[in-house]
Amino acid sequence: MSPRRSLVAANWKMNGSRAANDSWLNEFAARKKSGLACDVVVCAPYLYLDQLRLVLTRDEIGAQDVSQHQPGAYTGDIAAEMLQEGGCGWVIVGHSERRQWHGETDAVVASKAERGLQAGLRPIICIGETLQQREAGQTHEVLNSQLAAVLARIGADGLSSGALAYEPVWAIGTGRTATPEQAQEVHAALRAQIGNGAEGVRILYGGSVKPANAAELFRQPDIDGGLIGGASLVAADFLAICAAVPK
Repeated sequence: MSPRRSLVAANWKMNGSRAANDSWLNEFAARKKSGLACDVVVCAPYLYLDQLRLVLTRDEIGAQDVSQHQPGAYTGDIAAEMLQEGGCGWVIVGHSERRQWHGETDAVVASKAERGLQAGLRPIICIGETLQQREAGQTHEVLNSQLAAVLARIGADGLSSGALAYEPVWAIGTGRTATPEQAQEVHAALRAQIGNGAEGVRILYGGSVKPANAAELFRQPDIDGGLIGGASLVAADFLAICAAVPK
């Protein structure tokens, strides 16, 4: 079990409705009263963040992206200051879908993490390799490059203010999951790369985490929780994953 308090973050992606969100939040709130052994963050689309504020605290609310720029002439972007003012405590940056479909580079991801920190947000910084990269034996090379860009901008102290999330791209929404041993090996290597201050950094696993495999993953010494995609859309499944965190 990790010496750090675990964090389980829900990433609703581009899903949700007012009615469905109410149902989810009511179920979550009822269960939370009995206590959870981990910290929890719900990352929802921008339009639903105000709805989360009715039930969740700032430390439990996250956005799914943030602009790398300060407020100004960037039509369609959302500034970190706006998210902070709107009640967010957290923000996801560098999710593989943003890297793949929106062309976000390692430098852009690092800049977004820094902007979030400057505005008082805690970033969940995502890194991960594709199936092609993994099969070519490039996993550590790719991850080292992605993490190095972040460390150069915010250092270990910045990472410890938020969290690092290892999300193997080949295991996102595919039903495939790294074995606990595979995930632990990568997490341990990432912690070694961080160096001084690494013991204070929470490293999450994100790749088809489900109630059935969460406990085994969370028992690994360097896995400090999860970034949960599809399974987070059903409150009961997300709560079961939270309950899998060792006490």
